[in-house]
Amino acid sequence: MSTPEQKLQELHLTLPKPATPVAKYKMAVKTGNMLYVSGHGPARISATTPTNGRLGQTLTLEQGKEAARAVGLNILATVRDQIGSLDKVSRLVKTLGLVNSADDFLDHPKVINGFSELMAEVFGEDDGVGARSAIGTNVLPGNIPVEIECIFELK
Repeated sequence: MSTPEQKLQELHLTLPKPATPVAKYKMAVKTGNMLYVSGHGPARISATTPTNGRLGQTLTLEQGKEAARAVGLNILATVRDQIGSLDKVSRLVKTLGLVNSADDFLDHPKVINGFSELMAEVFGEDDGVGARSAIGTNVLPGNIPVEIECIFELK
């Protein structure tokens, strides 16, 4: 069975440079064996990665899923930066996904699946899938399409 760090290599995934705060907060806070990760937007993975726009208006469901996956890579970079290795993660406990969406867009959970599917690929079906909420909002900072925060349990 592969470790999360080995899984990244097997999946040919390269993590972006860890994000830095854009206001007065920390990217993550470790307390006890829990790591609380602040809301992250998408990292630009390729020239086509959607980093701004509204689902159901300027972006499709597939583009939203791609943006949510890019948020996942951004979060993994922060987690590694904070604790040294993804192998120190025991499991993903909770995810809150926010989707910048038009009033009639109703597939918020499907968008956040882009994030959840990545976590399952990296940490496994049991440890990479936790409790989750996915909600729509009329605007996100900088017009990003998706913002995700989460909580990890550490070994």
